[in-house]
Amino acid sequence: MLANKIKESLIALMDAIKGADDSAVAARMAEIEALVAENRASLDPRLAHFLDRRSYAKALALLGGDRAVPAGTCGKP
Repeated sequence: MLANKIKESLIALMDAIKGADDSAVAARMAEIEALVAENRASLDPRLAHFLDRRSYAKALALLGGDRAVPAGTCGKP
């Protein structure tokens, strides 16, 4: 399932960030961007928005079932 693949990639990205592993961060970001590009039409619009804006924590929260993810500074939910 696409949502699970994105969620796994986001978790791996967060782990790479915590570990300060630059090459893993770059690889995971590229993986996420490719998933979005290949599957944009089937993505939840809010998820696509968060991923486009690199609001990865919000995207992960949304994928975790949190439907009350707050709007950011762009003003879009």
